[in-house]
Amino acid sequence: MTPPRRPLLLPVFAAAASMILLASALPQPVRADKFSDFAKKALSQPGAASALSDSDIGAGLKEALAKGTKSAVSQLGSTDGYWKNARFQIPLPKPLKKADAVLRGFGAGPKLDELHLSINRAAESAVPVAADVFSEAVKKLTVDDVRGILGGAPDAATQYFKRTTGDTLLAKFRPIVAGITAKAGLAQQYKGIVASAGPLAATLGAPDLDTYVTQKALDSLFLRVADEERSIRENPAARTSELLKKVFAK
Repeated sequence: MTPPRRPLLLPVFAAAASMILLASALPQPVRADKFSDFAKKALSQPGAASALSDSDIGAGLKEALAKGTKSAVSQLGSTDGYWKNARFQIPLPKPLKKADAVLRGFGAGPKLDELHLSINRAAESAVPVAADVFSEAVKKLTVDDVRGILGGAPDAATQYFKRTTGDTLLAKFRPIVAGITAKAGLAQQYKGIVASAGPLAATLGAPDLDTYVTQKALDSLFLRVADEERSIRENPAARTSELLKKVFAK
C-alpha cells in the first residue's frame, strides 16, 4: 500500500541528503543505475535527521547547478571549446558527410574543412549568452524542483534545464549563428559545396545551415551540462565549497 505523501519539510530534505550519502558509497556503475531507487527509499523514511535546514539544501543544490552550468558555458564558449573536443564537436551536416569522398574527389576538400571549422566557431560564439539564461533558471528553482532533482534520475538537473531553458536558448542562439554565417558567407559556401557534387547534389537534401548549427550547438551544451551534473553527484573533488560538501557529503 502506498504510504501517504509527506509534506516537503526538513525530514524530506535530510532524507535526500542521506540518499546521496548512501548512493555515493556504491561502485560507480551501480550508483548510476540505482540513484533514483535510493532517492525514493530515502525520501520515504519518516525519522531521518540532519544538521542541514531546508534552505541549506536548496541553496546547496542551486550552488551546484550554478557552478556546473557556468563551467559548461565557459568551456564551450571559448576558442576550440567545440572544435577540439570530439565529444562536443559539431559534425558537418549528414548530406556533406555522405558525399565527403565525392566532394573531395572534385577538389572541395579545403572548402569542406573550412566550413567544418567555421560552423564550430559560430557555435562557440553563441554559447556565452546561455550564462544568464541558466542563471535565471537556477534562481527560479522551487522546492518541488529541488525535490525532483535530488530524488530523480542522474540527469534530472539537466532535464530541468532542457525543459525550462531550451526554447529561450534556441531563440537566442539562432540570430547569433545566423549573423556569423551571413558575415562569413557560410550559407553560400555551403550551397556551393553541395552544388559541386553535380548530379548527386539533388539527392543530398541539405538542411538549413543556421538551424542545423543552432540545434547541434544546444545538443552539445546540454551534453556538457550533464557531464557537470554527473561530476558533482559522484566526484567529491568537484564540490568546491563547504555548503556543497555538506549537501553532497560522502
